Amino acid sequence: MSDQPAELSGPDLATEGALPSAIPDGGMLLGHAGGSPVLLARRGSEVFALEATCSHYGGPLAEGLFDGACVHCPWHHAAFDVRTGAVVQPPAYKPLTAYAIDERDGRLFVGAPLEAKPRPAPIAAPPSSVVIVGGGAAGNAAAETLRLEGYAGPVTIVTDDAYLPYDRPNLSKDYLAGTAPEDWIPLRSSEFYKGQRIELLLGRRAVRVDSGARRVYLDDGQSLEYDALLLATGAEPVRLDTPGSDLPHVHYLRTFDDSRAIIAGAAREGVPSAVVVGASFIGLEVAASLRTRGVETHVVAPEAIPMERVLGPQLGEFVQALHVEHGVHFHLERKVTAIDERSVTLDDGTRIEAGLVVFGVGVSPALDLAEAAAVSIDKGVVVDEYLATSVPGIWAAGDIARWPDQHSGQSIRVEHWVVAQRQGHTAALNMLGRGRRFDAVPFFWSQHYDVPINYVGHAEHWDRIDVSGDIAGRDCIVAFREAGRTLAVASIYRDEASLQAEQAMERGDEAALQALIPPASA
Repeated sequence: MSDQPAELSGPDLATEGALPSAIPDGGMLLGHAGGSPVLLARRGSEVFALEATCSHYGGPLAEGLFDGACVHCPWHHAAFDVRTGAVVQPPAYKPLTAYAIDERDGRLFVGAPLEAKPRPAPIAAPPSSVVIVGGGAAGNAAAETLRLEGYAGPVTIVTDDAYLPYDRPNLSKDYLAGTAPEDWIPLRSSEFYKGQRIELLLGRRAVRVDSGARRVYLDDGQSLEYDALLLATGAEPVRLDTPGSDLPHVHYLRTFDDSRAIIAGAAREGVPSAVVVGASFIGLEVAASLRTRGVETHVVAPEAIPMERVLGPQLGEFVQALHVEHGVHFHLERKVTAIDERSVTLDDGTRIEAGLVVFGVGVSPALDLAEAAAVSIDKGVVVDEYLATSVPGIWAAGDIARWPDQHSGQSIRVEHWVVAQRQGHTAALNMLGRGRRFDAVPFFWSQHYDVPINYVGHAEHWDRIDVSGDIAGRDCIVAFREAGRTLAVASIYRDEASLQAEQAMERGDEAALQALIPPASA
């Protein structure tokens, strides 16, 4: 998303080149050519040249991982085909430039960009039309994948949001903090969707699905015929019935408009402080953003340690201490009992002056349309490993989908942006008959001031937590284990190790995970 020019380092690969011996087998070398960072990667006798900056948020790919086929970004785990620069794994959605390599006098030189693009495999039985309900991460990824795979039929996205598909994680992070401009938020321009012949029905709501007739009915009476339907309706904020929660200075954060409203509320004259209700990831990201804007911020939550249920007590205490260091006031093991125009009252009688209140107490899957479509529901839309629902012709992806996760051995539903993107991509492939199982390891990241936390895997419970490194020193990788098996790994500034953990989980290589984060002595 960043347009900041990257600093150049390493050899000029266009003029001075590099010795093949400077690139270890399975390794990478950072240089530059024509004023842009370029990465050389070697696999055996083959050497590849690729643009060196991730197209997502500008991550330095040289600090990531090369697995012999793909280069993986250290920040948010996007992956690119080293031969072509094509996106293999979100969250990146734009390909990178790949370059020709010339060998002269025993040195390797980066040449012209490669123009040839890989041709998608033929589609044996393309659907006559595709309708996608939801314009978030899953829906947008599905639409783009359909076109990249050569599908030429009608593609329609129906979304009740008024905006083009946008970068939702930024709404609670840099954009809310005032450190990212608004033009970073849209994923694509309107011209892109027109050029790709993706029809966007913005501000429209799908209200009914007739799976027999294969039609989706909209709130204005219009209906759309589909041959393949993707349900990607996402999640909705949990709303509490606290007295005063309907006042105009009380907000939830899910949409672009929500983030704008919180920004406006924080800038309003006479706001003494803000109260964030909930110590969830999104609640604490909002708190960090408000503190970055200089707003006095209080966090009220019923738990004793923030995010202990997801991160365990050590990381939870670290996150709390980090926020305290930045001036956040915590009111833990407390609940809000009332809100008025000037204050928030807690269940112990504490009164906090507040001209801005933000609820961040979780979300629930938006299942109304799925229920109307009569697909199987179990605390989410039940899908198989191909993301197909119980009703032929209907797939589901993103926050609503509950799928059989081969890594945990459980049926899980995960509310993360990258998971939604990857599922949208996989669902689109399967609409085209590609037969692609969804077997990606769940991944998410959270940002608190200048400290990122990466998390791979899925652990709803564990019997031990092993730490390699120093949590307080902001240099660690943490394993969540049950019965000797690693279910999830969190990390702070251990980007390459996080990628290694993800790949070990994909391979089912527990020995590698145990070596990466050795179990502590009993």
